[in-house]
Amino acid sequence: MRVILMTGKGGVGKTSVAAATGLRCAELGYRTLVLSTDPAHSLADSFDLELGHDPQLVRPNLWGAELDALMELESNWGAVKRYITQVLQARGLDGVQAEELAILPGMDEIFGLVRMKRHYDEGEFDVLIIDSAPTGTALRLLSLPEVSGWYMRRFYRPLQQMSVVLRPLVEPFFKPLAGFSLPDREVMDAPYEFYEQIEALEKVLTDNTQTSVRLVTNPEKMVIKESLRAHAYLSLYNVGTDLVVANRIIPESVTDPFFQRWKENQQQYRHEIHENFHPLPVKEVPLYSEEMCGLAALDRLKETLYADEDPTQVYYKETTLRVVQENNQYSLELYLPGIPKDQVQLNKTGDELNIRIGNHRRNLVLPQALAALQPAGAKMEDDYLKIRFTEVAKV
Repeated sequence: MRVILMTGKGGVGKTSVAAATGLRCAELGYRTLVLSTDPAHSLADSFDLELGHDPQLVRPNLWGAELDALMELESNWGAVKRYITQVLQARGLDGVQAEELAILPGMDEIFGLVRMKRHYDEGEFDVLIIDSAPTGTALRLLSLPEVSGWYMRRFYRPLQQMSVVLRPLVEPFFKPLAGFSLPDREVMDAPYEFYEQIEALEKVLTDNTQTSVRLVTNPEKMVIKESLRAHAYLSLYNVGTDLVVANRIIPESVTDPFFQRWKENQQQYRHEIHENFHPLPVKEVPLYSEEMCGLAALDRLKETLYADEDPTQVYYKETTLRVVQENNQYSLELYLPGIPKDQVQLNKTGDELNIRIGNHRRNLVLPQALAALQPAGAKMEDDYLKIRFTEVAKV
C-alpha cells in the first residue's frame, strides 16, 4: 500500500490537496481512501458530500472517511474506557462526566495511527491518503511510536507484569477501600497491544518507498517558517518528505493595484520556498477565483497539480539517517534542514541516543556498531547533523 500524508499549517489548503490527489489516484485505477484524522474535519466539506467514520464511496475507486475518535475508542479500547469510567465514578463524578473524562488527551492521535495500521493490514486499498491535523498535531502523531516505545519499555511493561502477579493478592483488600477494582488482564494488556501495533506501523512510516509526507504551504513568512520546522522535525523522526505544494499564488493575470504588494511579497517568498526546500521538488498552485469545494472544483485542482502524472510516485527520496565509517571512525548523520547546531541537545544512555530539538525529542536506538561507543562531538554540515563516535576510554 502507498501511504501519503498531507500536512501543513492550519488553513493552507491541505485538505483540498489531499482530496484532489485522491481524485487523480482513483482516475488512474488505484483503489484509494482519503482519511481525515484532523479533529476539526473538513474533508466532507471539500468533497461537498456526507462522510462518516467508515469509508464511503465518493467516485469509482475513491472512498472518503473522517475518523471518529469516540467510535475508535469504543471498538478498540472499550475495556480501558469502562475501567477509567468506573474509577472516576468511584471518586464521585457522575456518569456523563466520567464518560467524557475517560477519553484521555491525545487519544485521537493514537487512534489515527491505529486506523492507519488497520487499513494497511487489511490491504483493501492501493493508496491511503491521510488528511492529517495541522502541523503540530501531526508531528505529535508521528512521534508517538518513538515516545510510546520509550515509556512502554521502561515503565509500563514491568508494571503490567507486576499487576498480573499482585492482583489476586491485593484485590480483596483494595476494592472495599477504594470502591473500584484493580485493572484486570484485559485492561492491562490493551495499552501494550496498542503499542505493538504502533511499533509495527513505525516500520511503514519510516520506509520512504511506501510512505511520503507532502508539505502544503503558502507564500507567507510565518507559514514558510513553520513548514521548514516541520520538514526538519519529520527528518528527526526518520519520515521522508517527497514534495512541497506552494498553494494560493496570485496569478499574473490579476492586475488590480490592490494586489500588487501581495504579488511582490509572494514573488520573494516563492523564491525562498524553492531555495530553502531544495532539493525537494515544489509544485505551485494558483489562488483560484472560486472556493475549492465540490468535485468540479477539485477536478481543476487535480489537473493543475498532476496533469498526466501519477501521484503515487515517490517524487524525491530523502536519506534522513545514515551511518558513515571513515578511517576506522564512525559518525551518525541525521538530516535536519535549517536547524542550527546550538538548538540540538544530545544525550546517550545505554544503546540509545536522545536527540532533542525544542519540544521534539527522539530516542534513537543506535546500530550495534555505535552502541558501545560514546558521542565525541557534533557539527552541522550541508543540513546534516554529523555526530562523531569514539571508543569509551578505559580507566
